[in-house]
Amino acid sequence: MALTAQDMSSMGRLAQLAANPQGVGRDEIYVAIASLFRAQGPHLSERERLLMREILLKLSRDVEMAVRIALAERLADDEDAPTDLILMLCDDRIEVARPVILRSRKLTDAEILKFVREASVDHQASVAARPNIGEPVSDVLARSDAETVLVNLVRNATARIGTFAFETLVEKSRALESLHGPLATRRDLPPVLATKMCEWVSDALKTHITNNFPANAQKTAANVNEARHAVQTAPFAPEPIEGGDPTSRLVDKLHTAGQLKAGFLLRVLHQGQIDLFDLAFARLIGMELNAFRRAFYQNGPRAVALACRSVGIDRAVFATVFNLSRQSRSIPPTISSEQREEVESVFKAFTRADAIAILKAQPTAG
Repeated sequence: MALTAQDMSSMGRLAQLAANPQGVGRDEIYVAIASLFRAQGPHLSERERLLMREILLKLSRDVEMAVRIALAERLADDEDAPTDLILMLCDDRIEVARPVILRSRKLTDAEILKFVREASVDHQASVAARPNIGEPVSDVLARSDAETVLVNLVRNATARIGTFAFETLVEKSRALESLHGPLATRRDLPPVLATKMCEWVSDALKTHITNNFPANAQKTAANVNEARHAVQTAPFAPEPIEGGDPTSRLVDKLHTAGQLKAGFLLRVLHQGQIDLFDLAFARLIGMELNAFRRAFYQNGPRAVALACRSVGIDRAVFATVFNLSRQSRSIPPTISSEQREEVESVFKAFTRADAIAILKAQPTAG
């Protein structure tokens, strides 16, 4: 039984047919409604679009996958396809979603972000391979624990990957050898992070990094490593007590000896010595302990960036300081796109003296 023009023009009739096919194949109804959606999409009301999508979603449970795949293949390159229809296909099984995710120009980063966080690993892997994804999408994908997603992302030469995502990917590459080559050969990898990878990549990749990244970046990384090594032998209290005499004496002794540096802060933070971290940080920049804590923990990522900048902690280490300090205080280490831009501006625009002055002027509660 063929669908009539009356069937195709009546929303109510289409809904009835979807619920009770009356001799019309569900595959045929599915294709017909999708075609009508494609043709009339710009002229449909919000209610009509929602109704069509609801009908298609109900039908998709019974429609052959081959039919849905054929529709996805047809619409993947269609620049006039309704966004609602494209998103519906993205939410289907990966065999249906893949061509649309990889090719549809109707998918903006904003649209992708609507589904990628909760998507399956297969869907995320397809998004990671999609041409020209932007930094917000890369940031989400870089936090995945799935190796296929991470590898697809770093192998995607057109993906725009920001500093935060690169920091996450480089840190994950310690345990994932499959990331070594694709990361080290990306031209947009920050040089200081490339040099950091020399600690665990193969000799061949070390040579590549040495030959292809600026010497000043290597010097920066060497300075960070030197600071870390220096504090590995520095004395510290095994069981620091907030404000207690042993801890205070230790901090004062290190400060007087000129050993209270960024490397010491990083070491105790990595070891979970959060009270010692706070006390040493406050002493190093000349703030009262409680005032430092209020400024550091109550004012978001920008305050942490200011603190890092004030003591010479490198931009490449910011994410580690932010995440570990927040986790140690049971504060969610969340950061928005706007806050990331603020962090970048701190490291680019402020001197260490400026950063200290601004941090001390941060508004604090109680």
